[in-house]
Amino acid sequence: MDYQVVKVKEDILIENEKKADEVRQILKQKGIYFINVMASPGSGKTTLLVNIINKLKTIYRIGVMEADIDGEVDAERISKLTGVKAIQVHTSGACHLTAQMVEDAFKSFDVDGLDLVILENIGNLVCPAEFDTGSNINMMLLSVPEGDDKPLKYPLMFQVSKIAVITKIDTLPIFDFNFERCKENIYKRNKDAKVFKVSAVKDQGTQELANYIDLLIQESK
Repeated sequence: MDYQVVKVKEDILIENEKKADEVRQILKQKGIYFINVMASPGSGKTTLLVNIINKLKTIYRIGVMEADIDGEVDAERISKLTGVKAIQVHTSGACHLTAQMVEDAFKSFDVDGLDLVILENIGNLVCPAEFDTGSNINMMLLSVPEGDDKPLKYPLMFQVSKIAVITKIDTLPIFDFNFERCKENIYKRNKDAKVFKVSAVKDQGTQELANYIDLLIQESK
């Protein structure tokens, strides 16, 4: 019997990469640096972003896109605690954002005049890593309670993220988490990753991360 194999996912990813490149070019022309933040639910994404944004907002005009399946809690929190422009993006059940979704969100958001846009992607260590959003850089968060073995279990997330942030380090005395072992596991997936350890609630390590983001933005100009 004659049959044809249709590589749907491969085609989707190829088209997404083309759109991601278009998004990057548009943002480059506008002088906007774009960071895609990925992590599991409950890893402390929003709390860390509030901390970092409050450190950078006197230097840069910042906008935040909060992606969730539903709800507007994170966008409201960002707006209230930082005062920067924020928009909530609903994915209608999708576990990730594509570059097309990002482009559509940018049109609704009106990013003109911004220096830095941060996307807080869907809470998930799998799907978001598969789709290029058109960002300048991917930053992923791994919280201490999740365990130091996650780079071995979710390789793609660590392979595509140039910044790996270990969050909730104030809980280290409670959990069986070895930072050096975790860092070794990260380097097995991405030897060029820049690794930070922070506690957003205790304001530990966050200034170093903010300084690094500032450096990246300056180098991109």
